[in-house]
Amino acid sequence: MNASSSQPAASLLFRWESPQRGKLAIIGFLAASAILHAFCFYVFQVVYPPAVVLLPPPARVNLIAPNSEEGRTLLRWVDAEDPALASATMRPPEARLRALPKLQHIPSYLAQEPQLKKLPPLIVDLRAPSSQPPEAVPIRPRQIAKTIVPTPTRVLFSDELTGLGPAKLPTPNFTASTTESPESVRFRIGISPGGEIRYCFPLNSSGDSALNEQARQYLALSRFPQRSAMDERSDQSLVWGIATVEWGNDVTRPRPASTITPAP
Repeated sequence: MNASSSQPAASLLFRWESPQRGKLAIIGFLAASAILHAFCFYVFQVVYPPAVVLLPPPARVNLIAPNSEEGRTLLRWVDAEDPALASATMRPPEARLRALPKLQHIPSYLAQEPQLKKLPPLIVDLRAPSSQPPEAVPIRPRQIAKTIVPTPTRVLFSDELTGLGPAKLPTPNFTASTTESPESVRFRIGISPGGEIRYCFPLNSSGDSALNEQARQYLALSRFPQRSAMDERSDQSLVWGIATVEWGNDVTRPRPASTITPAP
């Protein structure tokens, strides 16, 4: 065979020799990587150790006890939020522990015998009933008369006038102009050395102007006899005090006007 025919055949053959340079390159890269990792570990862990070392947190156990208010509050919250109690079927606290058994219905006529009505008479009265049958006697309640205890009108004097002795008051005769109950009326009075009331000034109103004027005239007619007996030892000056008129049921009230209109 010539040289031209042998070249194409030689190009179709594989080269089975081992690549020595590629293996050496891979081994060199692995060795350099190991050396570089060891150098970095030495630098960051041995030469420059960490300045602060964080210790793991110690084990801690919290106990919930009813000795404190916070513990009792937390326990109450746990009881209120317990899902087991919300999903469970519980009897209400007001329910009885033991339910009464279901009893059979017992009719009332078995416990108490009913009373039978009497039979009508055999002979029937066929007479016509009376047009004016007797009526029942009306019973009227006994009316008890109300006893009214008379309460006279009285006059009370202040402590400044107690040393003058009892006063002689005229016969009371008061007439009110309205049907309303009057209030007590107070007067400031000035007693002369002769025992008569010289000045009388009203301090309030009884609600009835007519009674106010009658009370003022009633006090003006009063006398203190003991004041006259003390003129020789007194300084001949007026003695001032307070007189209170408390009304009784002896005050004449006006009659209410009749509401009945006369027939035309």
